[in-house]
Amino acid sequence: MPSRKSLLEVIKETVLSHLTKKCPPHVQVIGLLCRTPQKESRHELLRRVAAGGGVFQSENGTKVHLPGANLNEIANQADDILETMESRSVVPDRKLLARLVLIREEARNMMGGGILDERNDRGLNTLPESEVNFLTKLVSLRPGKTVRDMIKNVMLGKEEGADSLDDEVGGAGGIAGRASVSGRKPLPVRPGMFLETVSKVLGGIYGGNVSGITAQHLEWVHQNTLQILQEIAF
Repeated sequence: MPSRKSLLEVIKETVLSHLTKKCPPHVQVIGLLCRTPQKESRHELLRRVAAGGGVFQSENGTKVHLPGANLNEIANQADDILETMESRSVVPDRKLLARLVLIREEARNMMGGGILDERNDRGLNTLPESEVNFLTKLVSLRPGKTVRDMIKNVMLGKEEGADSLDDEVGGAGGIAGRASVSGRKPLPVRPGMFLETVSKVLGGIYGGNVSGITAQHLEWVHQNTLQILQEIAF
């Protein structure tokens, strides 16, 4: 006899599955990706939906129907949900947030341009204060366990990433209420916005042909942040 908790999980998954089938293809794919723990399996799923979808046999022998979907639409939809979640003073589900960041980054990467692809720009006119401050702190230290632990704590919603219960947070100005010109307290560091900031700074470095140690350090931060989010997500 299944426990009440596991029974509720089954009901939840059944309802979500039913609702997902009524959604546009790219939304269906995001739902499937959120239930796919292995990175390699998510990449294979993305490749298949980008190629037009179809019916495929899963590892346990059951047939799975995958819709065809546009990678750019998948990345943008994940980013839209991310922006909504990250603009709140409290993040309700850190696991879901981590999954959506991974989906956005993996779909973008598969489009060919990776983190420097111009299609990946969320449209930031100014870089967010909290993320810039945290990134500045990271690049002032040598890459290694200490820096990785700092990133992990923030991705888990601790230290610079800790939720704020201040109702005034994120209330006005800039994207997701990020601008501090209004005098309002900036939001904490958020995973999706943090990687967006890293990509933007990297693009500026490479655009000015000033690569080297700083660029390598930022790429290390980007790679390790994705690894940490994988650990948190599933």
